Amino acid sequence: MAAKKVLIVYAHQSTGSFNAAAKDAAVEVLAGQGCTVAVSDLYAMKFKATATAEDITGEVKNADHFRYAEETKLAWEEGKLCADITEEQRKLTEADLIIFQFPMYWFTVPAIMKGWIDRVLTLGYAYTQEKRYSQGIFKDKKAMLSFTTGSHESMFSADGINGDMNVTLWPLQNGILHYCGFQVMAPQIFWAPSHIPSEECSAMLEGWRTRLQGVLGEKLLSFTPMDCFDGEKGFQLKPEVHEENATKEYGLTVGTHLGKALPPNNQMKAEV
Repeated sequence: MAAKKVLIVYAHQSTGSFNAAAKDAAVEVLAGQGCTVAVSDLYAMKFKATATAEDITGEVKNADHFRYAEETKLAWEEGKLCADITEEQRKLTEADLIIFQFPMYWFTVPAIMKGWIDRVLTLGYAYTQEKRYSQGIFKDKKAMLSFTTGSHESMFSADGINGDMNVTLWPLQNGILHYCGFQVMAPQIFWAPSHIPSEECSAMLEGWRTRLQGVLGEKLLSFTPMDCFDGEKGFQLKPEVHEENATKEYGLTVGTHLGKALPPNNQMKAEV
């Protein structure tokens, strides 16, 4: 763990929140193991959540039909992204592990954190058509979601009213983290801390501290490698991969399920 660099992207307004306690625990435990830990406290930074032309210094290429991805790619190449994006990209470039700490809002990240994702993970810097998924730019970095829920675990089960948490996590962990090439770690989920006794909250935090002791040595979540898809045929799964999995009980992943039952805990436990 020594000499590793960690970036915690943190989104909560209250210093007295469970999320703040989880963030502080991560800083303390990881720093205690010799890691260099940086925290991007998005609310304290008043981080801009909207992806607009103001993110580029100077003239844009096409003001009449502004296309954010293409314009920010050019700006990144020319060193014309605004200062807050440039600073966050610097932190991300230096980091070996990125932890996103947040309360789950409407089954996803808070708007201010989505703004960080939209504005910092720019085309060219974080991904290209050629460099994504298992061949992505950040394939040497690890990333993890650590978040609180407002609902109990039972409500996020396969037969719960909120639906399977594995399905909820697929757009975030596959569509953002894995898309950019990150090695995705199993999420740290703190179930409904505002609805349980303080002793149970303390136990969850202690469990988080214990996990952090060996977090960089953990196994990873499983995703289907990019070379299993045929780029010349709309990135459909190759016939031979279909054949290899034809008799298996479960699909490959939550998203690439082949019309079969979803592999249990594919987005919640390592190498499932």
